[in-house]
Amino acid sequence: LETIRRIRSISKKIAKALEINGPFNIQFIAVNNEVKVIECNLRASRSFPFVSKILKQNFIDLAVKLMMDHPVEKIDRHVFEFNYVGVKAPHFSFTRLDGADPTLSVEMSSTGEVACLGKDFDEAFLKALISVGYDLNIRSILLSTGSIESKVELLESIRMFSNLGIRIFATRGTAKFLNANRIDATVLNWPLERKAPNTTDYIKEGKIDLVVNIPKNYQKEELTNDYIIRRLAVDHGVPLITNRQIAMRLAEALTRKKLEDLQVRSWEEY
Repeated sequence: LETIRRIRSISKKIAKALEINGPFNIQFIAVNNEVKVIECNLRASRSFPFVSKILKQNFIDLAVKLMMDHPVEKIDRHVFEFNYVGVKAPHFSFTRLDGADPTLSVEMSSTGEVACLGKDFDEAFLKALISVGYDLNIRSILLSTGSIESKVELLESIRMFSNLGIRIFATRGTAKFLNANRIDATVLNWPLERKAPNTTDYIKEGKIDLVVNIPKNYQKEELTNDYIIRRLAVDHGVPLITNRQIAMRLAEALTRKKLEDLQVRSWEEY
């Protein structure tokens, strides 16, 4: 709530200072309620129709009226009035970009997006992942979890995966950490080690249903090994997660929701 309040306040100040009449798109970064602006663009974004559909309010129509200097009544609605959740998920085209490293940063890399609704976040989140091509019938996961801080943060989420009966494979450092914390993990060697059992063979042979690869640093050896794993996952159609928070939310959602619980409903029904 505090983060949302600050975002509203900052947005109003920017709109007033720039004398904006019409749609604009701001990217924020927020950590522990500290909010900063990355950029502000005087244009509509792909979030514009998404927000219109979720809030059942035609913001495109309102924006045109404002730009034409027509009167517009103040909208007295907010997201807390709704009994459903909307999740927008990007769809990436790494399969078409031969050799590209499928990692994410702040720039827009997606070639499309889907929007899904659910009665809670877990349902909407899982629907969105399925809609961009994730097969969530997961029996095995390959983990490379990055720094020690990242390993610690992911520990309980990995325990959730394990409790779901999902078999855990991991690169050496991650496997050692997991086994020390009473989570059974099978070691797979790095691609460049060329020793069996190897991450490369397991991905190519369809033995891995999901790859979670959290980049650790940019040392050449690490970058090359991690890059090969990420690229193999994309090239062989294995769902890939490179963001720690997404991996954590997936574990939580799969723990709380079964795939058969996801309801197929039209937008109008919500």
